[in-house]
Amino acid sequence: MKLRLVPVVFGLLLAVSVSASAQAPANAAASAQAPANVPAIPAGGVTWQQLTPEQRKALGRFESRWSQLPPDRQAALVRGADRWQTMTPEQRQQAEQRFKRWRDLPPAERERLRERYKEFRTLPPEEQQRLRQAFRRYHELTPEQQQQLRQRWQDIPPEQRQQMRQRMQQMTPEQRRQMREEMLKQGSSQGS
Repeated sequence: MKLRLVPVVFGLLLAVSVSASAQAPANAAASAQAPANVPAIPAGGVTWQQLTPEQRKALGRFESRWSQLPPDRQAALVRGADRWQTMTPEQRQQAEQRFKRWRDLPPAERERLRERYKEFRTLPPEEQQRLRQAFRRYHELTPEQQQQLRQRWQDIPPEQRQQMRQRMQQMTPEQRRQMREEMLKQGSSQGS
C-alpha cells in the first residue's frame, strides 16, 4: 500500500505543474515577475501606443481589445511580453508548446486546472517549493519510469485514490516529509 503512494504524489505534482504551466498565455509569461528595468504600469493602464514596438509585436493579438482589458491584465501581458524578449529560442519553443497543449484542453479541464493552480498558490512557499522539487525529480525519470508511475496510479481504484488524496491533505509537512523519505527508500530498493 505504501508503495502505491508514490504515484499519488506525482499525480498531484503533475496536476499542479500542468496547471502552473498552463496558466501561461500566448506570450508564455503573462504572470511572470517584471524584470527590474521594466517600469510599473499606471493604475489606469496604458494605451496601445504607449507600448514599445517589441511589446506591440508580442501582444499583437490583443490590439483590437487592448483598451477594454483591465489594467492588471494589461500589466501582466506587458510583463509577459518583456519576459518573452529575454527568452532563448528554445525557451520560446517550449512555451509555445505548453500554450498549445493548454489551448487544446477541453474548457472543463482548463477550469479544473485553474482551480488546482489557485489551490497551489494558497500553499505556504516552502510547500510550493517542495512540490516543484518533486515535480523536477519526476521529470528526471525516464519516460518509461514516468509511464510506470502513471500506470500504477491509474491501477488504484478511484475511491482509494480519493482517500489517499484526502489523507495527504490532512498530513502535516513533517508527516509528508517522512512519507516521501519512506517512498524514496522503497523506490530505490525496488530499482536494485
